[in-house]
Amino acid sequence: MRKVLDGLYDGAAWLAALFMVALLVMVLLSVLGRQFHFHVPGTDAYAGYCMAAAGFLALAHTFKRGEHIRVTLLINALKGRTRWAVELWALAAAIALAALFAFYSVRLAWQSRLFNDVSTSNDATPLWIPQLGMAIGTVVLLIAFVDELVLHLRGQRKTTDSGEALRNE
Repeated sequence: MRKVLDGLYDGAAWLAALFMVALLVMVLLSVLGRQFHFHVPGTDAYAGYCMAAAGFLALAHTFKRGEHIRVTLLINALKGRTRWAVELWALAAAIALAALFAFYSVRLAWQSRLFNDVSTSNDATPLWIPQLGMAIGTVVLLIAFVDELVLHLRGQRKTTDSGEALRNE
């Protein structure tokens, strides 16, 4: 099961990376179009779609690698059972919020599909297609929070020290 979940997080991260490359292509097309006097319709809209998909799809992978910003001032001051309980509460609250976010993201994409909702820009893209990135990203984030809660309850959760989180600075 661990390999499946890690594969899910890694797969979402790879998709996010592909959307980042697509975002770069859209921006480059826009820049080159201005330089060489041609226009590719929809590049601005598609750049936005790619940016949103990349951001949402990367959430779970970032969380599981301990790279999300956390306020550790209180957590680091706590020890033992109290720290465990506060971490449990934080994970439960995160699951509740992620579940709401995932539910409404999936519902938005579903309703956009049902109503044949399209973009108001000149490309008239069916909106459910770019909304899938957000929906999938939020569902994978919810799975990551539940995974982390299970690891926490089993005592197998890896926590980062405050100094370890600064390794990229």
